[in-house]
Amino acid sequence: MDQELHAPPLNPLPWIVWALALPVIAMEMLLSLAEAGLVGGAQGVGWRLQAVERFGMFPELLKLQWETGGHPAAELHRLVSYSLVHGGVTHALFAVVMLLALGKWVGEVFRWWAVLAVVLGSAAAGALAYGLLVPGIRAPLIGAYPAVYGLIGAFTFMIFTNLSRVGANKWRAFSLIGFLLFFQFVFGMLFGGGWDWVADVAGFAAGFLLSVVVSPGGFRRVLDQIRQR
Repeated sequence: MDQELHAPPLNPLPWIVWALALPVIAMEMLLSLAEAGLVGGAQGVGWRLQAVERFGMFPELLKLQWETGGHPAAELHRLVSYSLVHGGVTHALFAVVMLLALGKWVGEVFRWWAVLAVVLGSAAAGALAYGLLVPGIRAPLIGAYPAVYGLIGAFTFMIFTNLSRVGANKWRAFSLIGFLLFFQFVFGMLFGGGWDWVADVAGFAAGFLLSVVVSPGGFRRVLDQIRQR
């Protein structure tokens, strides 16, 4: 009873999850306040557009960097910085909620640097796929969703290895990503959508593959499964 009275009202999150989520929250709060006219004066209304121009990932710029070996190098930050900017409060809210929930599950198993590697690696993979694989795309990529899908990939890897260990159907681990992609497809058919899903799928794949390397004993477990075959 004593322990229940002193229990925190919210389950504590790993510090690395807050370190990743707080910049997204702070950016959206600032831009929303500016759009409401509470900060920035008359110029504040255009801050979101300026943030997209400053942090968004533009496919044409990425193709130029690819052709020039990474130049201009000062713009390489866009491979991950686009995750900070969203199209509005709702867009950002869903991303933050998913980041906190999935980050908690993954962060309780992975080391802090592994969570960081998954998030940043998935964001970069999503940007590269969106910018280099979609022909003729000009719309900038923004939002934390490729990074969030990377955490889904890490979570899927955790379930995949656990199911394999107990001899259950390990392909059930992919039911979450299957549902999300189906929902995204239906939403796009009903309301229209862009090519952001390419970045999301790339983020998921990167998160899953990175987990093989950065998860505790992940590479060894995969090798054990291969030997068992």
